[in-house]
Amino acid sequence: MSTKIKFHLDESVNNAIANGLRMRGVDVTTSPEEGLVGASDEQQLAYALSQQRVIFTFDDDFLSLASTGIEHCGIIYTHQQRQPIGKIISDLVLIWECLEPKYMYKNIEFL
Repeated sequence: MSTKIKFHLDESVNNAIANGLRMRGVDVTTSPEEGLVGASDEQQLAYALSQQRVIFTFDDDFLSLASTGIEHCGIIYTHQQRQPIGKIISDLVLIWECLEPKYMYKNIEFL
């Protein structure tokens, strides 16, 4: 595994977050870029797992899915209305700077 976390942002996440992360050197993919708009949560997790990416989402269905024991490289969740975009970017960059991918494996973080 890479020594830096790579993120995948699901389709509910504003593209400004992806752009903000990329401006800081973070490796990011998004569901629209990868042709995953409308894909099931299971398909999103399978894609992220195949690419060794941590999913960032506003969709709490991913939390329910993770509780079933499905394999994933990590999920980061926040409620869509709780934090401004700049704060979300800062928090994700902090995770990217401080945590290794192996820590995130089958782990959930809340912003």
